[in-house]
Amino acid sequence: MDPNAININKKEQDDEAPTPQNTPVFTAPISTNTNSQVNTMQMLNNPALAHLLQGRLGNLAGAPSEYIDSLPKAVKKRLASLQYLQEKHTELEAQFHKEILELEKKYAGLYKPIYDRRYRITSGQEEPTAEEIESGEKILKELESESSTETPPPSADILDSEPETKGIDSFWLTALHNHPQTQEMITERDTKALEYLDNIQISYLESGPGFQVIFKFRENPYFTNSELTKSYYYTQSKISGDLVFERSESCKIEWKPEMDLTMTVETKKQRHKTTNKTRVVKKTVPTESFFNFFETIPLPADDDDSEEADEARERLEADYELGEELKEKLVPRAIDWFTDSTSEKCNTPSNIQITWHLLR
Repeated sequence: MDPNAININKKEQDDEAPTPQNTPVFTAPISTNTNSQVNTMQMLNNPALAHLLQGRLGNLAGAPSEYIDSLPKAVKKRLASLQYLQEKHTELEAQFHKEILELEKKYAGLYKPIYDRRYRITSGQEEPTAEEIESGEKILKELESESSTETPPPSADILDSEPETKGIDSFWLTALHNHPQTQEMITERDTKALEYLDNIQISYLESGPGFQVIFKFRENPYFTNSELTKSYYYTQSKISGDLVFERSESCKIEWKPEMDLTMTVETKKQRHKTTNKTRVVKKTVPTESFFNFFETIPLPADDDDSEEADEARERLEADYELGEELKEKLVPRAIDWFTDSTSEKCNTPSNIQITWHLLR
């Protein structure tokens, strides 16, 4: 693993029951914390053993190169051979991550017809078929029986009084509102603009490893863009072979006059010292907004240890985490986020787990 890489998306693994695949071929002695503490105290109370440990640790701590230099030539040659084997392992690891990315691209193509069909239904371009409705209702009944809750059917009066509608109103806005990370980003002003959000798509970059998040909007009074995009670029670590997050790049939002949701106008009164007259001064300042997501965060220099650089790295980390969350959870399971039924489904661990890093 790259020593300068920051682990920003390590997925937690649930405890597994012993199986032939994960059970060790050897057994370790069982000891309690109390026994371990007693044994440790006994060793530390042995002056000869404590002196020996201190000497060994002293040689290793802070001076690894000196320790390696002090080894016999035969041992150094064996270490060199291990370095060669490690390099072969890294080459295979790099190939592994490349093939995983290609597999993701393959399945993105297989998912596309499903996502396209979902879009045509939510946007009102098409109505679901009788087969789709029947199958979906069967799935809902199974889910309700598992959760021991049953939704009563609507009365005939309610069905008769329902207005004719097309699609699913505010489908993506609702999904974003129900996601904990995006929910805290959306302001009241943002909500009105996000009502025009028609679709969210994920595409993989053709120029190299990475992906793009695409927000598609209907014509609206806020900006002229029909699409707002953010691209995430990976590079391959020469040390570990891992795909690591390199940078992100956003499009420019073409705001209509006085409609920029990322800015707000502060109004202050100023009094003239000599005439004692007051005037109103207006100043445009940045403000919190979901649309700050579409900001390209500058990548700080590797050797920049300033507070501003650390803050930028934290923002890049959070930005990448959100991009991955959109790609891996929100877009694939949009219906679950819309209905706010993700608590059980999205806790299922992925069969393929990849650790990504932020390069410094």
